Amino acid sequence: MKPPPFEYVRARSLEEALAALAEGGEDAKPIAGGQSLVPALNLRLVRPSVLVDVNDAGLGEVSANGDVRVGATVRQAAISNDDRIHPLVRQALPFVGHFVTRNRGTVGGSIAHADGAAELPLCLVVLDGAVAAASRGGRREIAAADFFVTHFATTLAQGELVVETLWPRAAQGEASAFEELALRHGDFAQSMAAVVLRFDAGRIVQARVAVGAVTDRPTRLVEVEALLVGSSGVEAAADAGALAATLVDPPSTTHASAAYLRALTGTLVARAVERAR
Repeated sequence: MKPPPFEYVRARSLEEALAALAEGGEDAKPIAGGQSLVPALNLRLVRPSVLVDVNDAGLGEVSANGDVRVGATVRQAAISNDDRIHPLVRQALPFVGHFVTRNRGTVGGSIAHADGAAELPLCLVVLDGAVAAASRGGRREIAAADFFVTHFATTLAQGELVVETLWPRAAQGEASAFEELALRHGDFAQSMAAVVLRFDAGRIVQARVAVGAVTDRPTRLVEVEALLVGSSGVEAAADAGALAATLVDPPSTTHASAAYLRALTGTLVARAVERAR
């Protein structure tokens, strides 16, 4: 299929991009890598009258003063071997589509798209990262925990554009692991789990555990986190997985029953805890 007709604006600055989005209103969509938007256009799942190309809007830089700030149009492949990026993100990136899609797909685009089965939103939530958004009215930072609402829905207001994402660095004594199962590598995940543990004297003093694909948005499992704190991680991994399986309620799909997806989630959480340890 082919997309419906649309007007194309190639913004040469952030100000020009924000102006075009404001003028286009709810009928305007930003585009950069296009790895999610173009298929949706071709299937006519979305019908914007204006596409605003933000590739030349000055959003392609990575800086590392405190948190690592990744511009919205930075390609996913560009940060896969960047040692400033948290190890968890570098573990997750090979699961994001395929090599050719990561060459075009952008970090900001994946976050803004807010697919409940996407890897980068899950990583941003479990790392307590944030999203910087800008509009004609100004700029604000939104905690990742407050950014994702449900499948393909965020707290971005009309006319706002994701301009960068903020990724905390690994802390002293911290270990992490990412686990995912898809029917084929590069397909959408059936379930995925991300774990970040901080150790002191061999015991877990802080735990962050989040799951995706079996929920409508990246979801922290605070009960599992509480269970892990105080343990060495090894003896609690199985219990953490068993508890995680009771905390998700995915619908059955054409590929798997709800019971299977719950059990799978428990297995991935336990495996991630063991591997981080």
